Amino acid sequence: MTITAEMVSDALGMFAFLAVELTLLYLLISYGVGVLLEYLPPHRVQSILSSKGGKGYVIAGFLGAITPFCSCSTIPFLKGLLRANAGFGTMMVFLFASPLLNPIVIGLFAVTFGLKITLSYFAIAMGVSIAAGYTLEKLGFEKHIKPEAYLTPEKKGCASSCGDSSAAEPVAVESKWMRIWRTTWSDFLKVVPYLIAGISLGSLIYGFMPSDFVASVAGESNPLAIPVAAVIGIPLYISSTAMVPLSAALLTKGMGLGAVMALVIGSAGASLTEVILLKAIFNNQMIMAFLFVVLGMAVGAGYFYSYVF
Repeated sequence: MTITAEMVSDALGMFAFLAVELTLLYLLISYGVGVLLEYLPPHRVQSILSSKGGKGYVIAGFLGAITPFCSCSTIPFLKGLLRANAGFGTMMVFLFASPLLNPIVIGLFAVTFGLKITLSYFAIAMGVSIAAGYTLEKLGFEKHIKPEAYLTPEKKGCASSCGDSSAAEPVAVESKWMRIWRTTWSDFLKVVPYLIAGISLGSLIYGFMPSDFVASVAGESNPLAIPVAAVIGIPLYISSTAMVPLSAALLTKGMGLGAVMALVIGSAGASLTEVILLKAIFNNQMIMAFLFVVLGMAVGAGYFYSYVF
């Protein structure tokens, strides 16, 4: 393959775009979660995401469906839920469902693939997310969460010694917002190395892996097209707004619908950047279980679409 200036430009452009986008998303969402947890007590979060009777799993799935998060921006929300001691199973349902079922993805699906395929996609992603969260909790995978993921960085700033009572109220308000920001910034610094590594790899693949090559590897003539497409989807990090239009273009190049759906689910459900970020929260056993669920969903859905549609 001949490396062209256009490929280099595409890779650098994607790196700059993702670096800015994901940094802003991470900081904004982390700060938003911090503000939310100031007014929403941990026991209230627990009650909302309670797993009793299966209701909590369904609520978590639909909570994921209405949040416009990509796979990477789900991580700050997940860390907030961990600190609020929400149920493990429901958190995992949210983690799986949020990037796959956010409104942007569903809207693009409806426009690109039609209502029938969109509804079946929603049902598959929601069903597998709930089943996976329930199963992982029952198998005891909660023990594979790193202890430090539950910790809130040490609070700093003035307390009762900050001036007289007349100035206490404005100082308290200011210190609260600054305390939330310090927690947000501390969390961000911990994941910066993972973030840069994931963005770099994803940008290289985006810039130097031609769509024609992807289509030829995952074409209908290849009996392994669907699992190959699912695996390719994970490092091929593309935002939700670009993934569905790209898939429509790949369909016109001879890529089967099953392989396209496997590519979409693999890319949206477990981007390389997300997997690297999850290393700051989960042990390797949990990372492997996460990838197994997403790849299993991608391959299963791919074969479903290949034979049914």
